[in-house]
Amino acid sequence: MIRNAQALSAKLMALGYNVISGGTDNHLMLIDLRNKGLTGKDAQEALDLAGITLNKNAVPFDDKSPLVTSGIRSGTPALTTRGMREPEMEIVGGLIDRVLAKIGDTRVYKEVEASVGDLCGKFPLYPLPDVER
Repeated sequence: MIRNAQALSAKLMALGYNVISGGTDNHLMLIDLRNKGLTGKDAQEALDLAGITLNKNAVPFDDKSPLVTSGIRSGTPALTTRGMREPEMEIVGGLIDRVLAKIGDTRVYKEVEASVGDLCGKFPLYPLPDVER
């Protein structure tokens, strides 16, 4: 989980996101979106529409209300539980960026949602039964 979180935070930082504390040493990361001109609320809602679940979160010295926030919080336990590793964190970071770079573009949301479905299909939560038809 920690290596996955470090890979995801590194990808987001490479894409210009401000990860608080410059990375992570656990399974969570806090991303300050003020340099991107986004609120946590807008980011959370857009990512949710694209099939990516994370939470808005206040950041240090936040100038937005707790109902809006200037950041998002993400973690890797659910992805790791599915069997995803560092290469998939690169993909996830890219998908997050695609959505946040095009807030309000429902076409992008649909494309990312399809990519999320494809990625999750490669890492099912439970083994699929062998069924003869």
